[in-house]
Amino acid sequence: MSEVNNVVSQEELNNVLVQLANILPPRIIDELKSKLSGMKITREQLANLVKILVDEYYKMLIDPGGAIGIVTAQSVGEPSTQMILRSFHFAGGLREFSMALGLPRMIELVDARRKPSVPMMTIYLDEEHRSDPNKAQEVAYKIQLTTIENVAKSVEVDYINSQIVIEIDEDELKQRGGLSMEDVRKVVERIKGKGAQVEIEGNVIRITLEEADIIKLRRIRDKVMQTRLAGIKNVKKTLVRYKDGEWIIETEGTNLEAVLTIDGVDYRRTISNDIHEVAEVLGIEAARTVIMRELKKVLDQQGLDTDIRHLMLISDVMTWTGRVRQVGRHGVVGEKESPLARAAFEVTVKNLVEASIKGELENFRGVVESVLAGKYIPIGTGIVQLLMEFE
Repeated sequence: MSEVNNVVSQEELNNVLVQLANILPPRIIDELKSKLSGMKITREQLANLVKILVDEYYKMLIDPGGAIGIVTAQSVGEPSTQMILRSFHFAGGLREFSMALGLPRMIELVDARRKPSVPMMTIYLDEEHRSDPNKAQEVAYKIQLTTIENVAKSVEVDYINSQIVIEIDEDELKQRGGLSMEDVRKVVERIKGKGAQVEIEGNVIRITLEEADIIKLRRIRDKVMQTRLAGIKNVKKTLVRYKDGEWIIETEGTNLEAVLTIDGVDYRRTISNDIHEVAEVLGIEAARTVIMRELKKVLDQQGLDTDIRHLMLISDVMTWTGRVRQVGRHGVVGEKESPLARAAFEVTVKNLVEASIKGELENFRGVVESVLAGKYIPIGTGIVQLLMEFE
């Protein structure tokens, strides 16, 4: 009977949560409330839980004047030097695609490169397609770019008769999502009327040109071979994988805007590893999250453990102006307000000359310029300015 009386009532729990509102952020209190609702818990257990929660929260806090920039630089820089340069391969049946891993990918992210060396998308599917591998594969065929080159068995150029002969592999056509010679015919016949005659017999395409020289024949051949039959531009390969209880599609090549419009794709979760593309399609907040996740992924793949808050700081600094900037003289460092800090990083004379021409002021608010001038560094105890009055 005493055990029942000792159980915390909903009213008592609400009173404790109201008191905690002065200490903990609303998000933690809401999570605690949802976890404890419907759970029988004694007063002792609740007291212990609150104590642990508050202790852990205070441990996570940073003191005013903490050197978070330097700590972040050390915490990310040290594991980065441990990285082994190696590349990975995902194999899917007969197809495989490589992934940029380790230090090269890390450099790509902090330099905010325009195009990643291996652009990829992770495509999540809707309820109808995510539980069935065959349906997932159907969506993958809609996405993967198929050109005539992908389904051609052989290509010959007859320079004497100004003719290009392409033999199509019908088995390959079927494997590419059930394409047929009729699909090829529709695409190839668009070439007609441009000084070219097109004949299709069975699975052989003959393109005859009038008065064509060698260069023109080669140019037409290349253009025909790159003609799109199906799929989305820039997405070279797709791989259907089972991950966390559902079927997803991973791609080599990225075209996020086009993929989000495909039937069967869950547009809420589908993402690209190209941060500039994400910023253009989904906005700067999404780009910030992608930078943070991609940095975390690189470190996790190498077995290196770094606190997520350091990576949050890097992604915040790279995106807080509303556009993606690199951590370098063309980005974050080059846009510092302090002329001495800019000059200390790279191209010293140019920065000092430009600052003097513009008549810029040095306020000694940052670490670098304070060290250069032999002043107290404005972190830790140096953040406090003491004014004394002598009588």
